[in-house]
Order: sequence, then C-alpha cells, then structure tokens
Amino acid sequence: MSMASTIPTAPDQPGFIRTEDGVALFYRDWGLGKPVVFLSSWSLTSDSWSYQMLALAERGYRCIAYDRRGHGRSSDPETGFDFDRLADDLATLLDTLDLHGVTLVGHSMSCGEIVRYLSRHGDRRVSRAVLVGTVTPALFRTDENPDGLDPAVFESFRSDCLLRDFPKWLEDNIIPFMTADSSPGMMAWVKSMALQASLKALLDCHRATTSTDFRRELQDITVPTLLIHGDLDVSSPLGTTGMTTAELMSNATLIVYEGAPHGLFLTHMDRFNRDLLTFLDG
Repeated sequence: MSMASTIPTAPDQPGFIRTEDGVALFYRDWGLGKPVVFLSSWSLTSDSWSYQMLALAERGYRCIAYDRRGHGRSSDPETGFDFDRLADDLATLLDTLDLHGVTLVGHSMSCGEIVRYLSRHGDRRVSRAVLVGTVTPALFRTDENPDGLDPAVFESFRSDCLLRDFPKWLEDNIIPFMTADSSPGMMAWVKSMALQASLKALLDCHRATTSTDFRRELQDITVPTLLIHGDLDVSSPLGTTGMTTAELMSNATLIVYEGAPHGLFLTHMDRFNRDLLTFLDG
C-alpha cells in the first residue's frame, strides 16, 4: 500500500525531527554528497554506525542515522513500536530532510523497517538498500514457515530475560553477538547503547520483530538490494533469514561472511566497509 508523503518541513530543533504523533527523533548528519541513511538494530542507537558513517563521509557521501523511538536520545513514548509506525518515522525523516536517491542501510530488526517503508511508502526517495543480518522474512514457525523458531522461545526470552534481568542477558550474549576476540572496550560500548533503550520499547519491538511476516512484501521490492550475513549469526540464522530473503527478492545479491556473527559490521568492519562502498559506487 502506498502512503502519501508529508510536506517537507525543516527540523524544528537541530539534531531532532518530530513525527506527526509528537515524538522527537534524534538524528546525526555527517558529510555531503549522495545520502546514505542508517537504521540501527533492536536496542542499539545511531552511534552503532559511527565507523561506517565516518568511512563513507570521508569518501564523499552524506551519512544520516537516527535513534528509533524509545531508543537512545529519541523520545520514549508508550506506543508506536509496530512496523507501520516505525516505517512512518523513517518516512518523516526522509521527508523532513527532503532526501532523494537514498541508500537505506539496516541491521537486524531495522531491515524489517526498510522493507515496510518500501511497501508502505514506495521507492520514490530510495535508490537502493542494504540489509545486514536481516530478520526477514519471518522468524516464527508456522506450517508455511517450518524452519522458523517456536514462538514459545521468544516468549520465554521476554519473560525470563528481558523483563527479569536484561543487563545479565546482555553480558551473557555479547560474545555471540560479536566475537571472543572483540576488545572489552568495544563490547562495553555496545552494551552501553543497549542499556539506553526503554524496556517498553524493547518489549514491543521484540514482539513485532518475532511475529511479523514480510514474505509478500519482499517479492514486490525492486530496488537493487545487497544482503550481507554471517554464517555464525545466532540471532538471525542464515538459512531462515538472509538466504530466504534473497530468494524472495527479484533484485537482491547475498554476500555471506564465513565465521561472522550478527554484529559483523563491527567485527568484520574493514571488509564490510569495503563491500558497502563497492555497492554504493557501483
């Protein structure tokens, strides 16, 4: 379904844009040139893309990233964590800054936001997309999606980990997200970002991510799309996410990093930045 775009207006405060339901979204805007908009994963913030944004800005790209509602420095509303509303937040950013020819780069949950934006708002402002460690097409098991996970696994995480001791879960799972040889400082930095998100946002976003089926939408996306996925990704197993997503899309290329985890844009930063630049320059 195509949604009418809003009339572009200037940001009402430097570093923030405001959505139609009154939420202030923090964003950063570095460099000049063709625009690349970065969307962070569940629990992380725009800071997570700093090493990509600097690399691309140095190469003549304009790099923009924002904190999802309920994350980082953005407002913490009670509602609005479904994919329709989150896609509309992305539309507000693109409309407010009046961006055209955009490359959208998402990681994990935000890959679903990109897919929903394209199906809901169209590709008038978007020239291509990059999906990293995607959660699409569907994480949950059904008769039509037998390779998905039992929904009870997700509910157990929410009740036993997220709503009981999220900091402990972060501590226990930072190495599977990254690698055992990642520096303690880098791992502490990632954990500090996750702890900035509101539990309400984390709960609602997790429910949306683990219960949304993007299969039909993926088939209608025609912009050139690069998928990058690690074969050791335990958050989004390659066989049920990246590979299946690539098969459903008509104009997608999948690159698999051997030995790479979910957070490959940090653990395999140099290779990832090269692949991203190659795709952008192509």
